[in-house]
Amino acid sequence: MSIEVAESQSCPGYVDGPPWLFKGSALYQLHLVKADIARSFIPKDLRLVEAFGYTLGGFFLARYDDSPAGMFDELVVIAGIVWNPPTSCAWAARVLVNSHKACRHGRKHVGLPSHVARFSKRVMATSENPKSKWNGFLNMIGISSTCSSPKGCMDIQVTEITGSSATALCDINLPTDALESKSDKKWLGPAIRMSLPSFSGRTVHNPHLLKYSCQIECRVRAVEPAKISGPTTALQSDEGRSFDEPSFNSNDDLRDVFAENDSLNRSISVLLSKPIFALEFNSLKMQVDAPTIVSQRSDNVVSDS
Repeated sequence: MSIEVAESQSCPGYVDGPPWLFKGSALYQLHLVKADIARSFIPKDLRLVEAFGYTLGGFFLARYDDSPAGMFDELVVIAGIVWNPPTSCAWAARVLVNSHKACRHGRKHVGLPSHVARFSKRVMATSENPKSKWNGFLNMIGISSTCSSPKGCMDIQVTEITGSSATALCDINLPTDALESKSDKKWLGPAIRMSLPSFSGRTVHNPHLLKYSCQIECRVRAVEPAKISGPTTALQSDEGRSFDEPSFNSNDDLRDVFAENDSLNRSISVLLSKPIFALEFNSLKMQVDAPTIVSQRSDNVVSDS
């Protein structure tokens, strides 16, 4: 199944906020990310939380059934954690959404490095339940998180769309029910409330350093981390030209493409880093508060990665 990119339209839902409310389900997966890779996304005046050359990054994969932009999918690539005494905040390296409305709003109002993408989904049947130490532990405490359902596993291919070009970002393999808003699962986990603070901004669309918070209510359970694989081939544009072989009108165009490709490759590196833990959010209600300006300095603008 392929979910096509939503058409560009006005978005009265965002006008009614903030705060903006999103409902659906999500997978929040933490990875050990090399500090050098994470630091390349973060403004130099922010301090990365790191130990032994690594920081905590990963991704947030969500399916929103109800939001100011309607139904859409989102993949947030988290570069790492930065200090914000007395706590810390996450920093997004790249945000992929299959909604033009959500992309525009994220760029302009939240300072996110948002890009339009296609989320192509297909279900793959599995004949037997995979065995692993992690799966055994989860089963012992009453959590079945692997592809043990008759439906098997779902493969999600995320492809970034830029004009007429399409670039494969990653494949995500997870149980078919992982992002479904159902109440008939064996155990959805306890109901919790939590706040996820984040920094954003310093992009070409919003040069200020911003801080915002996501207030989350959901049922949460630990699950086996999803399997991530990187792109295998370069996709072709509508004109038949590979994204890796663009045409250039000037040296500035050439620099911009090389910078964007470098940012994309580093985002893929974050996704392919070692997973350590994953949480499944069911019956998700996420309230996103309006960002506040932390600093109006614009001399340290990062690329629109």
